[in-house]
Amino acid sequence: MNTPDPTFIQALKMLILEAADKTEPAGGLGDDEILFGPDSRLQLDSLDALQVSMAIQKRYGVRMPDSKETRRALASLSTLAAHLRERLS
Repeated sequence: MNTPDPTFIQALKMLILEAADKTEPAGGLGDDEILFGPDSRLQLDSLDALQVSMAIQKRYGVRMPDSKETRRALASLSTLAAHLRERLS
């Protein structure tokens, strides 16, 4: 698997934080950190997932339907970057 592009990861981080109207947690947000659920420092929920999905579609033209695949893609910044790289290539 390719090494994630730090610029792309940073752009995704900003997109997620902006779409969900959140601030980056103290110490930053790790590339492999869980984004959703009770173990997430961001505490993103299903409404946040919808807003993030819409922002991704608007910026990258990649549709993210509500599915298990999308939930896996949104698990972390790394999984989202890999998902989008696959769709954009």
